[in-house]
Amino acid sequence: MAKTLETIGVIGAGVMGTGVAQNLAQKKMQVRLIDINESILAKATGQIEQTLRFAGMMGGDEEEAEDSDVVMARIRTSTDLNDLKEVDFVVENTTENWAVKAAVYPQIDAICRPEVVFAVNTSAISITRVGGVTQRPEQVVGMHFMNPVPLKSMVEVIRGHHTTDDTIATARQFLSQMGKEGVVVEDYPGFVSNRVLMLTVNEAVFLVQDGVATAEDVDRIFVGCFGHKMGPLGTADLIGLDTILYSLDVLYESYNDPKFRPAPLLKKMVAAGLHGRKSGEGFFKYPTFG
Repeated sequence: MAKTLETIGVIGAGVMGTGVAQNLAQKKMQVRLIDINESILAKATGQIEQTLRFAGMMGGDEEEAEDSDVVMARIRTSTDLNDLKEVDFVVENTTENWAVKAAVYPQIDAICRPEVVFAVNTSAISITRVGGVTQRPEQVVGMHFMNPVPLKSMVEVIRGHHTTDDTIATARQFLSQMGKEGVVVEDYPGFVSNRVLMLTVNEAVFLVQDGVATAEDVDRIFVGCFGHKMGPLGTADLIGLDTILYSLDVLYESYNDPKFRPAPLLKKMVAAGLHGRKSGEGFFKYPTFG
């Protein structure tokens, strides 16, 4: 096995970046959590600490029972990308927007050591395209983590056009250290999971829009008839309806296929700020904190 990856850079402290940082710290890796916004970083660390304390009260395995202060001490936050100079691996979790991601990679390319692999946490953006804005395209790999990250044991790993076997091996090692398994797929828009899931979610939205069934009944059918743990609309709320809409837009643009045309109801809900769990309301209502 290659040298253990000890210090990990995590860019973006939103829902996914927070989950990745928590998972890494629980697996005894040092984390450099970077975001441009101090308040977002404070919210992220507060959320991680709250989750760890709750897990500690509930008991569980040795990892979950580890003192939350010990875990939190492994996470160092910063608004300066230069703090990634000494990391062994980078996971980038910025918003699913090409302009945002394209601005980050040339910066970290100049900061990180030449051997460091960059993992793009994305559900829609081309890994090959990301590699093209770096001087190390062979060391850029996609990692589509699922939410909530600490509880999901599998990750979709995407091989870009230039991604080497050595990079894939490093990615597998990294995921193994996180207690996860990677499934490697090729770099086509939506990869596997979102190419199927977005169609399912979008059609479920059309069902509600057309008055075929309520959101509650759509999800009840998927849970009761197919044994899914969560229906497509509950899943959409968990992911974020804004992210669902963006992913559908990317798929529609990439394939020029009308089957990816977003439901008008989805567009209307996103415009109204009904983004799902993170906003407190989507197809269902959720408690909000602070």
